[in-house]
Amino acid sequence: MQNQNKNSALLVMDLQNGIVSRFAENTDVLHPFQKAIEAARQNQIPVIFVRVGFSEGYPEVSPQNKVFSAISKNGGMTVSDPATQIHEAVQPKPNEPVITKYRISAFAGSNLEVILRAQQINKLILSGISTSGVVLSTLREAADKDFAITVLSDACLDADSEVHRVLTEKVFPRQADVQTVDTWISTLN
Repeated sequence: MQNQNKNSALLVMDLQNGIVSRFAENTDVLHPFQKAIEAARQNQIPVIFVRVGFSEGYPEVSPQNKVFSAISKNGGMTVSDPATQIHEAVQPKPNEPVITKYRISAFAGSNLEVILRAQQINKLILSGISTSGVVLSTLREAADKDFAITVLSDACLDADSEVHRVLTEKVFPRQADVQTVDTWISTLN
C-alpha cells in the first residue's frame, strides 16, 4: 500500500487564524483535520498548507472582486498579518510547505502546481474551510488539471451545513472520492 501513498498529498486549506476564528468557536471541530494530518505524516504523505494573504497595499486585489475588494478597504489579511498565519491547532512542520494564494482556489496565483508537479504528486486529498469556497474551487481546478481527488468530508467546514451536505453528497462525487477521515485512514493501512 505504501506506493499508493507515494504520489499523494494532503492539502490543508485556509486553516488560518482569521478564517478558523469565524467557523470554529469550538476548536473540537478541528479534530478531523488534526487526525488527517497525523495520519498523512505517519504514512509519509506530504502535507501542504494553503492560506490566503495579500501583499501590503493589496496590489493583487481588483476592485471588481466582490470577496476581496472589501478586505483591501478594511485592511488586514496581508501575508504578515496574524489572521493569515496557520492556526496553532494544525501547525506545519518545518519541511511542510505553506502556500500563499491570492484567490479562492488553492491554485490561483500560488506555486502549488509547481510543487505538486516537481514532487510527481497526482493524487490530492482535500480538507479545508470552507467547503463552498476553497474546497469547491480547488476541487474543480484540480479535476480540470487531471489530478485524482479525495475530499475528506468531515475535514471540511462550511457556514451553511446544507450547502456542505449538497456539495459533499451530490456535487463532489462527480469528480472526487468523498470519504470521512476515518475511512480514508483505513485505506492507508
